[in-house]
Amino acid sequence: MKLDDLINQTSEWLRGTGPESEIVISSRIRLARNINKLPFSHWATKVQSQQVLKSVKDAIDVNDNMKGCIFARIDELNSIDKQFLLERHLVSKELIAKSDSKAVAIGDREIISIMINEEDHLRIQVVQSGFNLREAWQIIDSLDSELGKKIDFAFSSDFGFLTACPTNTGTGMRASVMLHLPALVMTKQINRVLQTISKLGLTARGFYGEGTQASGNFFQISNQTTLGHTETDIIDNIERVIKQIVMHEQNARKILNTQHKTEFQDRIWRALGILKSAYIITSNETTELLSMVRLGVDMGLIKDIVKAKLNQLFISTQPAHLQKLEGKVLTAAQRDTKRAEVIREALV
Repeated sequence: MKLDDLINQTSEWLRGTGPESEIVISSRIRLARNINKLPFSHWATKVQSQQVLKSVKDAIDVNDNMKGCIFARIDELNSIDKQFLLERHLVSKELIAKSDSKAVAIGDREIISIMINEEDHLRIQVVQSGFNLREAWQIIDSLDSELGKKIDFAFSSDFGFLTACPTNTGTGMRASVMLHLPALVMTKQINRVLQTISKLGLTARGFYGEGTQASGNFFQISNQTTLGHTETDIIDNIERVIKQIVMHEQNARKILNTQHKTEFQDRIWRALGILKSAYIITSNETTELLSMVRLGVDMGLIKDIVKAKLNQLFISTQPAHLQKLEGKVLTAAQRDTKRAEVIREALV
C-alpha cells in the first residue's frame, strides 16, 4: 500500500464495532522503547538518529506483523501528508514538528503504527475498535517481543524500560480509551467525572491526545504513570474506571430521553438537518453536529445511518483529508465548502 491509499480505507478503530462501541470509540495501547547505549532522541546526534532509523527499519522489514506495511520518512512528506497522518491518529505532533531522521511504519488496516525517533526511539501503537484493551495488549505484546529479538532495548532491572520522560519509565506503556460522552456533557456531570478519574491516577485529553482539548464530546482517558505497575495492573485499573464512566453515560442518556425527551430529540434531529442541507460548514461545527447525530444513531432514534460512516466523517472532514480528496491545497473557505459537500454526499 501507499500513503494515498489510506484516503479510501476505513481505519480499524473507526469500524464502530466491539464491546460498548456505542460509547467507547476505540482502545489503544502504546509502548515507548529505546535502543540500548544510544542517547534518547532529543540528545542524539544526526548520525545516531540515522542509526536508530536503520536499526528499527531492519527489524520491521523482517517482522511478520508488518508485512506490506507503509514506511514513510517524515522528511519526504509534504505538510498536507503530515497533517493527514496526524488526523488519522497514526503520528504525533512531535513526530512531524521536526522531521529529520524520523519515520512511521503503518500496518494493515492501521491497527499497528510505529513512530521512529519521536520522544523515544520507538513509539509502538496498536488500536482496536470498541472497548478492547486486552486484545490490543495481546497484539502489541507479541509485536514488542518480536522486535525485542532484533533490537536491544534499554532496560534496567531496577526501573524497567528506560524512557525519555520519567512518567513512561517502567512498562513504558500508555493505555487509553476514546469515549463519546455527550449526555454527561449535556447534563453537566462531566467535570465531576473528570475530577474523579484524576484522583485515580488517570488523565483525560481531547480527540488528538496530549495537548488537545475535548471537542465533539470526545475524551481520551489514559494512565498517567507506569513505574511500579505491571501492564495487567494498568489495564485492570483503566477497565474498572471506564466501566463506571460507561454506566454513568448510559444513565444520563436515559434521563435525557425520558425527562427531557422533546428538547433532546429536537437537538439530535436539528443537527442531522443542518448536516444534510449545509453548503458551508466549519470543522468545529461539524464535529459538534456529528456528535449529536452519532448519539441519535447509538440510541436507535436515527435508523438509516451506519455508525461506521459517521465515524469516518469525523476524520474525512478534517482539513488535510479534504485537501487529499480534492487533490490540491484549499483555503479555509474552500475547505468549509468542500466539507459540506462531503457530508451531504455521505448522508444522502
